[in-house]
Amino acid sequence: MVNMHPVRIGDVTAVAIEVRLPKTNLLAVTTGRGYVMCGALDIQLLRDKLADRGIVAARAVGVRTIEELIDGTVESCTQAAEAMGIQPGMPVREAVRRMVEAS
Repeated sequence: MVNMHPVRIGDVTAVAIEVRLPKTNLLAVTTGRGYVMCGALDIQLLRDKLADRGIVAARAVGVRTIEELIDGTVESCTQAAEAMGIQPGMPVREAVRRMVEAS
């Protein structure tokens, strides 16, 4: 099953996406400019093989729900996200806010 709905994070609105798969869920919060996703996101692939695309993405690990993702911490991110000031250790809420402001 796929769930998609708007989500307020502070004073900004993003879109939450949850894809329920056998034994796992894929979670993402997306903006017009980038997204934060659960541990299933291969940041290293985006950093190494797809860096030329300028993808703004970050990853939070150990999350099982959209709420946990939003309340989580950035574990890793792409170079394009770093250029927006997004860094590992930053709250996901702050990373999403920066993505919205850059849109």
